[in-house]
Amino acid sequence: MKHFDVVVVGGGAAGFFAAINIAEMHPGLSVAILEKTKEGLGKVKISGGGRCNVTHAEFEPKPLTSYYPRGEKELLGPFHSFMTGDTMQWFEDRGVDLKIEEDGRIFPTTDSSSTIIDCFKSAARQAGVDVFYSTTVKEIQPADNSFVLTTNHETFSASKLVMATGSSQTMWHLLNQIGHRIERAVPSLFTFNIEDKFLKAIPGIAVSKVSVEVVGADLYAEGPLLVTHWGLSGPAVLKLSAFGAIILNELNYKFEIRVNFLLKSKEEVLEELKDQRPNFGKKQVFSTSLYDLPKRLWQQLVLRAGISEKQRWGDLNKTELENLAGNLTECSFQVDGKSTYKDEFVTAGGIALDEVNFKTFESKLFPSLYFAGEILNIDGVTGGFNFQNAWTSAYIVASSIN
Repeated sequence: MKHFDVVVVGGGAAGFFAAINIAEMHPGLSVAILEKTKEGLGKVKISGGGRCNVTHAEFEPKPLTSYYPRGEKELLGPFHSFMTGDTMQWFEDRGVDLKIEEDGRIFPTTDSSSTIIDCFKSAARQAGVDVFYSTTVKEIQPADNSFVLTTNHETFSASKLVMATGSSQTMWHLLNQIGHRIERAVPSLFTFNIEDKFLKAIPGIAVSKVSVEVVGADLYAEGPLLVTHWGLSGPAVLKLSAFGAIILNELNYKFEIRVNFLLKSKEEVLEELKDQRPNFGKKQVFSTSLYDLPKRLWQQLVLRAGISEKQRWGDLNKTELENLAGNLTECSFQVDGKSTYKDEFVTAGGIALDEVNFKTFESKLFPSLYFAGEILNIDGVTGGFNFQNAWTSAYIVASSIN
């Protein structure tokens, strides 16, 4: 049996960040990472399209918590201890230059996730962290002042145990076996599958800001929208999917949405159309947009309103004007399923938050058992927020261990 003062289970973002900080803060402690894959840091590698979206440029704790559908209340205190600015400083102190993009996302200036991976592995080596790859934990046994971990290779014991295995159903099951309650996992951050001939005609179209709401549910989000080959995506949809993860799962991902392309009321737009119609009298509605919308989107909304390609503004009747105003502000689509957002798997669910002390991220059931990252029932919207939760929780775990 191999003994370490601290064993971190999970060689992903939260696991490496926790292990490095533990070893650097407490140089007298022996620290090990147990990682089931051959290389670890797989999610870091694919994050941000391979560029690694390290965090997000929100520098106040309270506004930052609003990006977490689950964990908003619990993260407020931790963010006062370690948040975005601290994350940036941590990486820059280790030679990683970062940049803030227009949408607030923060990336390494190299635009390569390898920069972050190399930083972690180098820092772990320098700090003396032992990393055991291809090592799968099969059983966790709390013992007197320690934990015994049975793996596929050998047995480890640890005075302190840090669980940083993300949304691993297997690890949740092992923790449930020793007494922790697990909130049921459901997908978060997904796009909407929609069979609609108008959308099928315009894949790739993006709108800078819309609102999307789920009919019959108190779910609403604003932001950019992207038309895809399978339906709708973009920050507005992803945010809605995150905040509505549990409700949309209960609906079996079959529901109706309304999209407001102008962020105006139907009545307001209808009056604008009536007022402007005389100015365009003989021009075709299909080729003359009154709003700064992508041309192909405007044309599909016109056709959807029952207006032909050759129809003129001056010939529109009351019903056609109302239909057009409705499509611009209350355009309905029937969602029939979901698609995972790229390869960045995020779930709602995990260790029940009332069983965790958020001053230390220590288990309330087992002293010396700590949690970091998405293993907890905490998840954020897209844009670097899930990584920030990983850095914050891992750093506080490291600060709390003695």
